[in-house]
Amino acid sequence: MTIQLAQPKDLSSIMQVIDDARKNMRANGNHTQWINGYPSAAVILNDINQNIGYICVNDTKMVGYFSFLKGDNPEPTYNVIDNGKWLNNEPYGVIHRLASNGVAKGVAKACFDYCLAQINNIRVDTNNNNLPMQNFLKKYGFVYCGVIYVADGSPRDAFQIIV
Repeated sequence: MTIQLAQPKDLSSIMQVIDDARKNMRANGNHTQWINGYPSAAVILNDINQNIGYICVNDTKMVGYFSFLKGDNPEPTYNVIDNGKWLNNEPYGVIHRLASNGVAKGVAKACFDYCLAQINNIRVDTNNNNLPMQNFLKKYGFVYCGVIYVADGSPRDAFQIIV
């Protein structure tokens, strides 16, 4: 599996991957994440235009999508964490909107491997009912750090890994 910077021409395929991922979430009991049209085509196009949108390609077919930010403070919603604390205060990367269409195994691993090759300190968040993602994060080596609140005020379980 390869990771490539997403291009505007990829938008419709990315939205199909996101739709497939949303259906998989619902099938696994996650009815509260990615609701009300989020992430929209406008959000994904913004990722692409900022060069933070990536596609996962397996045998020439797009099978996944994620956004990846890095820097001194790429995620303002991570400034406050309840019921815990971050593992450190060093510059970190953030992965958002990780989606797989379910066609190929290993999309999440390919994403995290790619991102950790760029920066050795990564933070992520997910809904507390996204058990498949939480289980993957723990298996991969992420540590639960507490609860953050996204822009609309809803809580997310926060994880971090340092390699």
